Amino acid sequence: MRIRLFYHSLLSDWNHGNAHFLRGIATELIARGHDVKVYEPDDSWSRRNLIARHGAAAARELFAVYPSLRAAAVLYRPARLDLDQALDGADLVLVHEWNPPELVAAIGRRRRGAGFRLFFHDTHHRAVTEPRAMAVYDLRDYDGVLAFGEVLSEIYHHRGWARSVWTWHEAADTRVFRPLPRSPQGEVVWIGNWGDGERADELRRYLLEPVQRLGLRATLHGVRWPAEALEAADAAGARYRGWLPNYRVPETFGAHRVTVHVPRGPYARALHGIPTIRPFEAMACGIPLLCSPWQDSEGLFEAGTDYLLVKDGGDMVRQLRAVLNDAELAGALARNGRARILGGHTCAHRVEQLLAIHASRSAASPARPVSATATTENPRS
Repeated sequence: MRIRLFYHSLLSDWNHGNAHFLRGIATELIARGHDVKVYEPDDSWSRRNLIARHGAAAARELFAVYPSLRAAAVLYRPARLDLDQALDGADLVLVHEWNPPELVAAIGRRRRGAGFRLFFHDTHHRAVTEPRAMAVYDLRDYDGVLAFGEVLSEIYHHRGWARSVWTWHEAADTRVFRPLPRSPQGEVVWIGNWGDGERADELRRYLLEPVQRLGLRATLHGVRWPAEALEAADAAGARYRGWLPNYRVPETFGAHRVTVHVPRGPYARALHGIPTIRPFEAMACGIPLLCSPWQDSEGLFEAGTDYLLVKDGGDMVRQLRAVLNDAELAGALARNGRARILGGHTCAHRVEQLLAIHASRSAASPARPVSATATTENPRS
């Protein structure tokens, strides 16, 4: 099939977590023989920041790890994008929610009378935190929405934003995220952006304070850490190392004994069942994972077996100490977590689901536009 994807960025993962999953999905589709093109604007915020801070070579370095994506990546100038040419002969089109509403609507209009199936892909918390911003997207001509959690699917369903909604979780690209030879140089590694302060207190409680109390060697990676966060990290004795290309994460995991995940506030409090990409990747790499409180309402993993779910800051201290002092416990978590990913949470699994969704819509009668306030069905899976 000819598959066309319109996303914020394939080339840059600077404060852009969706690039992780996108690279894995595109690589898997190409490996299966599909003709894939990923369109991203040449002025994307993530790519601009990456180049400004790390140079133009940083935006091309990923091709050494993902060689098949070189021919798939298409940079375009937003004012000069020829959609008729981009969509010519397409069979399946995905449009990410981090695109301008005007582009989303324009692609939808070209769906009318065309032969391709068109889906909107939502991988963010804005449906909860900025519902007015999401409501402006015109999805009347879309076959449906791919939402990265059941709770997000329910929001689309109840608000009538789409004709059909499927839950399509993120997953690990196990071509890249896999266990590497371990040579621990530190105990704890944290990989994640500071964000907009929405988990500042949690990062202190579940990461920095336990590291300080236990006197652990900790490495922190990520972007947008403000001065006060850097000062807190320094006070805890942790080393802040800045941005880490996502495809280098497996080797960083291999240099540490345990990792910690602290979900952002909207996911911990409102969007239950959405772990985001980090736990998938950590488990795929076979590193023991400890996580601050969140609700796995969809039963993606098994707490206590695949990873450890802590209750509070004191429990994080106890559980970190246990994992670092009990090789059998650490080994079991690493093995079980990886087995869980390989059993159902790889990009290959998600591609199978995507192709099945496409086949189900292609077998159905041609879709007619629906009003922006009516949803006719909700075949979530």
